[in-house]
Amino acid sequence: MLVNHRLLLTRVRCKCRHYRKYLSSKANLAEIEVPFSNGTKLKLTSGRYARFADGACVATLGNTSVLSTVVSKAKQSSSNFLPLVVDYRQKAAAAGRIPTNFLRKELGPTDREVLTSRVIDRSLRPLFPYNYNFDTQIVCNMLAVDGTNLPETVAINAASTALALSDVPWNGPIGAVRLGHIDNEIIVNPTRRDLEESTLNLIVAAASGNLVVMLEGSAKDILQQDLLKAIKLGTKEAQNIVRSIEKLQKDYGKMKREYETQTPLEQSIVDSVQTLSSMKIREILSDHNHDKLSRDNAISELRQTVMNQLRETEADLNQLQDCFNTNLRQIFRQLIFETDTRCDGRHLDELRKINCECAVSTWTNPGAVYCSI
Repeated sequence: MLVNHRLLLTRVRCKCRHYRKYLSSKANLAEIEVPFSNGTKLKLTSGRYARFADGACVATLGNTSVLSTVVSKAKQSSSNFLPLVVDYRQKAAAAGRIPTNFLRKELGPTDREVLTSRVIDRSLRPLFPYNYNFDTQIVCNMLAVDGTNLPETVAINAASTALALSDVPWNGPIGAVRLGHIDNEIIVNPTRRDLEESTLNLIVAAASGNLVVMLEGSAKDILQQDLLKAIKLGTKEAQNIVRSIEKLQKDYGKMKREYETQTPLEQSIVDSVQTLSSMKIREILSDHNHDKLSRDNAISELRQTVMNQLRETEADLNQLQDCFNTNLRQIFRQLIFETDTRCDGRHLDELRKINCECAVSTWTNPGAVYCSI
């Protein structure tokens, strides 16, 4: 009888422990809904899956759900750029399908997955700090797809929320919205059936303050005023997502990690680089006789000459090269605004000349077409 009582108490204690764990997991669950003007809602959830990641979020639009996880190394990379990897995958199980034995093997990403990964990368990369050179990986896995709502913008919002909630330094968040144009009306978050009738398929990713970060889209024949109206509406709708993510970050986000940065160059050295290179850069970029290779070679020789002249300074060589490249980009941009002409002599409304011809030797590759730009 005593053994039975002890066994009963042990079971009760185990149930209490599991119940306490369940309550603690529910307490850490972060969830918010973002309403859109057309009545649809985007649901953002964190704290239930991938708890060992630096940040994780599940974004749901309709019955389409995407899980995004963020992981960043604590040790700085030796490269002088951000080694960011974005991997988006559409699993067959998300559509309720079980692959055969042959297709269960890990195959390479499809074209659609690669293009979606690039869209996510272009939306997130510009907002990372300039000196953050730590290996960072963002993985977006589709959990469910309903065949109605497209997953690209859902994945961007999931990745944005995961980055905002993580301890990875990032100057976000951003929000992404898809827009269509049907019967002279802008449609927010159009379905697959809507896009068949739409003359516009546009993704707008925007940060707070109505700042557009990325545009991706295609269109048939659409007026410029309609396109600008779509961008403006998409930016406005994205602000609802941004404010919701900021609220989640304030309540449940981790404190951003601190990392060491290089000491910036002295202003005297920056002035020396600009003095030694600015006039030569303007001459090279204004010479329309250069082709791409000769222009790059001339810039490389000028860069090496400036580095040799400043070798006696105590500044790091990589920092000097970054300073030279920054000055090069600024002058390149200024020249276009000043002259309305690109460095190859084309005006802003001119296209690059492209010539195409069929292969002469048809026995090597019948039907081949060669293009020269």
